[in-house]
Amino acid sequence: MDTAEIRRRFVAHFERAGHTPVPSASLLLDDPNLLFVNAGMVPFKPYFLGQETPPYDRATSIQKCVRTPDIEDVGKTTRHGTFFEMCGNFSFGDYFKERAIELAWDLVTKSVADGGWGFPEDKLYPSVYEDDPEAVELWKKITGLPDDRIARLGKAENYWSMGVPGPGGPCSEILIDRGSAYGADGDFSAEDRYLEFWNLVFMQDELSAVRSKTDFDISGSLPKKNIDTGMGLERVAFMTQGVENMYEIDVMFPVIERAMELTGRRYGAGGAQGHEDDVRFRVVADHVRSAMMLIGDGVTPGNEGRGYVLRRLLRRAVRSVRLLGYEDPALPELMPVSRDKMGETYTELHRDWDRIAQVAFAEEDAFRKTLQAGTQIFDLAARDVKSGGGTLLSGPQAFALHDTYGFPIDLTLEMASEAGLSVDQDGFRSLMLEQRERAKADARAKKGQHADTSVYRGILDAHGPTTWLAYETLETESSALALLSGGAPTPALTAGQVGELVLDRTPFYAESGGQVADAGTITFDGGSLEVLDVQRPVRGLVVHQVRVLDGEFVPGSPLHARVDPDWRTGARQAHSGTHVVHAALREVLGPTALQSGSYNRPGYLRLDFGWTSGLSPEQLHDLEQVSNQALRADLPVGWQYMTLSEAKDWGAIALFGETYDNTQVRVVEIGGPWSRELCGGTHVDHSSQIGTIVLTGESSVGSGNRRIEALTGVEGFAYLARERDVVAQLTGLLKTQPDDLVGRVGDLVEKLKSAEKEIEKVRVGQLLAAAGQLAAAAQDVNGVQVVAHRADGAGGGDVRTLALDVRGRLPAGQPGAVVVIGAVDGKVAVVAAVNDEARSRGISANGLVRAIGPLVGGKGGGKDDVAQGGGTDASRIDEALALVITEIARAAGA
Repeated sequence: MDTAEIRRRFVAHFERAGHTPVPSASLLLDDPNLLFVNAGMVPFKPYFLGQETPPYDRATSIQKCVRTPDIEDVGKTTRHGTFFEMCGNFSFGDYFKERAIELAWDLVTKSVADGGWGFPEDKLYPSVYEDDPEAVELWKKITGLPDDRIARLGKAENYWSMGVPGPGGPCSEILIDRGSAYGADGDFSAEDRYLEFWNLVFMQDELSAVRSKTDFDISGSLPKKNIDTGMGLERVAFMTQGVENMYEIDVMFPVIERAMELTGRRYGAGGAQGHEDDVRFRVVADHVRSAMMLIGDGVTPGNEGRGYVLRRLLRRAVRSVRLLGYEDPALPELMPVSRDKMGETYTELHRDWDRIAQVAFAEEDAFRKTLQAGTQIFDLAARDVKSGGGTLLSGPQAFALHDTYGFPIDLTLEMASEAGLSVDQDGFRSLMLEQRERAKADARAKKGQHADTSVYRGILDAHGPTTWLAYETLETESSALALLSGGAPTPALTAGQVGELVLDRTPFYAESGGQVADAGTITFDGGSLEVLDVQRPVRGLVVHQVRVLDGEFVPGSPLHARVDPDWRTGARQAHSGTHVVHAALREVLGPTALQSGSYNRPGYLRLDFGWTSGLSPEQLHDLEQVSNQALRADLPVGWQYMTLSEAKDWGAIALFGETYDNTQVRVVEIGGPWSRELCGGTHVDHSSQIGTIVLTGESSVGSGNRRIEALTGVEGFAYLARERDVVAQLTGLLKTQPDDLVGRVGDLVEKLKSAEKEIEKVRVGQLLAAAGQLAAAAQDVNGVQVVAHRADGAGGGDVRTLALDVRGRLPAGQPGAVVVIGAVDGKVAVVAAVNDEARSRGISANGLVRAIGPLVGGKGGGKDDVAQGGGTDASRIDEALALVITEIARAAGA
């Protein structure tokens, strides 16, 4: 049974049982605790936490997931993959344990002919939490299995929580016995033998004081009991397709087959080398697919967070192909194979292929250069080890290659072996462990910041959602529903104090979609409040952060909420301007230039987009011109509500990482199909109202990501006015016309360069002229002609030139040594030059520089004939020159 059919049967089974099919969310959700969606329940988490009311009692989904803690184990086991699909069915206070077990067992054991998966019952073992006797009895009742076929497991295996106070509950898993070749009878810890493929979570407990996965307090029962299940699509696929592991299923193995064609190696060849090759083939299959899906959802390679994970996946895939013997660009050969298989379900992979390929292939090109640079660093390190008589590349050296230069440890080991060296793997692993522990500590710290929204949820439950009127008006008469200070209710705020205010109705826009919150005031009898920020901590509730300007604020009196109209005008101009620049960007660069993030405030917009190279001046000119032509065309701006699928069919762009309601979304269009985006922001009515769009910057914000900055409205005109004033001042100073200004400045620059060259010639001439005088005035120190000279105003290059010239002018055949110390802007430059005769007397230029370096606050070195150094303490130059005489006297006297 192919993967698509397994998926189809799962959804059909639960849809027949009254579940609402919910499409997969993006791998990127706005959750401070997660880099990626890592389980099927994640998009439903607000419902389980009680932060939002679910629009259905039962749901089913097949969710894209990525898990990254076990990247190093990918390919070594049947259980570890980075990207996977989690099939789930969910009940929100509807059915509970009995029905969940019935639905799962029915689908798993029903014959293929009847629409099930046809798993043999004699191979299946349910597991339960050891303190859940109710589940044991239900499994026996529903399946008819004897008591000894039901495994009792502890908290670590069969109790679920999110690791923070909140809902939790016991689990039941369905395990399949793969036979004695995979482990001992009854050894349920041998996961290859008794493989878990479906987990049913009975969410029934309210947890408090969560100290670890197995150490927590249960404070009571949840008011509503929920069901959360997760079934691994890839695990079911490899069991129904008769293959050994997830890497060999129909949507993954074609990548391995193509890799075999490229490398000439054979998967499953056996032996030690064959095993290593098999792991590499599996890494390629997994990482190529995972990277493609991440790029598809908007991730671009970077040095931290999500971007770092993607970069690591791509580089491990490229490295694995290289270790298999293929050194040409591999991703253009492998990723299209994965696209064709996964694109059968995720059709957007075909639609967005140009962008996905551009990001992936550019990263491979960059990594190939990294490999080249890393090889050079490795060669230097290996040479140092050998020159010292060693045979071991240290752990810190290997770690630096890995961490600083992105050089994979496997490649370091391979190259070290070829060079006759070994690697301190224990030292390397120790440093890697330290790095991982720091990362885990960071993750735990971040997890601990999970926002407690219970107080806001309580306000919402008590009063209902805020009547939000930001699209309709700038002023409302309102009443206070709650006043908070420090996250807790407070009876009043006095002048200067800051708190949070919840109104029954508000005209203020709450920050979202890149648009900052409105500014304005809320007045009451006897005083006023300044609105500092507006947020939605839970869906439906608008919370205003306010500061008391005057008076004492006590909830109860009528309030008048008023948005600053100038602020709103500027915000609308900037947000609509962002849409215009985005559309113009796609027109100038092509449809793959898609927005990956934005920020706009009154008069200013910032737009990030996926692109691998900087924009040329011509492209920036075209972008600005297309944007302003759209303003001149006075394009109508409108919006309407529709379902998410209707919006996508209509051609509306949904931004990566944003979460959208599955029932209704708001589509904003400017000029009809020219710009259609899902957006909840405030906008102008016609494009001409934006006023102007002035590009002020274009820069990189990480590999494969660029940023455009621009000004709109009055701020844009003010920027142009400032530039006009600068032009006017320059034309006045240079007595020319604006059209001739560039040429006039260019002529001046050329004249200035020419003058600087002439000055440099004169200066060098003067410097060299002094060389003869210095040589003639050389001091005899124990038979050595010595020049120790201070050259104030001379930098490193001049000091070297002077020292070498003076040495060349000393009497031929006589020992001679020259030390020149220069200083410019507090920076000291030292050069020593010694002739052959002086070296034969034991005088070394390197020794002289090393001796005087500490006196001038620096160090240096070089060869016996010429050496140089630097420092930061010019106050001791004379002392250093005196030391030169002492050192030469000592050496020559010996």
